[in-house]
Amino acid sequence: MLDLTQLRSFVAVEQMGSFTLAAERLGLGQSTVSQHIQRLESAVGRRLLARDTHKVVLTTDGEALLSHARAMLAIEAQVQSQFKGQNLRGNLRLGVSEDFVTSQLPAVLEDFVRSHPSVDLELTVALSGTLYEMQDNGEIDLVLAKRRLGDARGRLVYREPLVWLARDPDHVLSGRPLPLIAFPPPSVTRSIALEALGRSQIAWRIVCTCGSLSGLTAAARAGMGVLVQPRSMAPSGLKEVGRDRLPILEDVEFVLVPRKGADQALVSALSEDILGKVRRLGSSA
Repeated sequence: MLDLTQLRSFVAVEQMGSFTLAAERLGLGQSTVSQHIQRLESAVGRRLLARDTHKVVLTTDGEALLSHARAMLAIEAQVQSQFKGQNLRGNLRLGVSEDFVTSQLPAVLEDFVRSHPSVDLELTVALSGTLYEMQDNGEIDLVLAKRRLGDARGRLVYREPLVWLARDPDHVLSGRPLPLIAFPPPSVTRSIALEALGRSQIAWRIVCTCGSLSGLTAAARAGMGVLVQPRSMAPSGLKEVGRDRLPILEDVEFVLVPRKGADQALVSALSEDILGKVRRLGSSA
């Protein structure tokens, strides 16, 4: 009744909230993914997906099918792993920057965990600078985080522009000093924003500091000030401030940084999985 290829497309659409991004993640054409969903809906006799104002979402029947789809794909991955002799085992400590978690991380990790059920993955979420410090102390095996242009550490995943964001740019920019919403130090985006304002001699004040992107987003949606984020990770409900109204920010680079002495087989497997998926998503940003 259920085709695994169709289920794989269904899960990818749910993860990405978009047929386009799901197709890019799977390396398929958008029309192919749409056909998979149509055939799956025909097979179960129910509508599984619907569009709201922002993205594709699951219907009630889609939510009911999702756990079964994931379970079936997990069984498939376990069988493939056993018969291909790719039984990776061990513990891998992954550190991921805070702003990456709410955007692309679920899609990146789900397939890895499914394909390597014998790998215990420990996840740490923090600011990029904090993750690098923890790695230097031997606490993290692989870091996926931001670096500034000119920094040579790590393996480049992709490069992306930073943008100024606000609920109502006209209102926020009407007064001085400029109200800023920012991560605490050490934060790459905070440093870049303050340096850009300093070069342009724009007075500023910090109105909200929080180590959680959800907290910063709540403050920005409340109209408290401007927030700096990579463009593809801009939270909904915020508008990009025009390039002529605030100084242009330098790009940031997302990189993978392995720890010397870490299990190279595990690090390599996760790194290649991340590179394959995130580069496709980053190129579409």
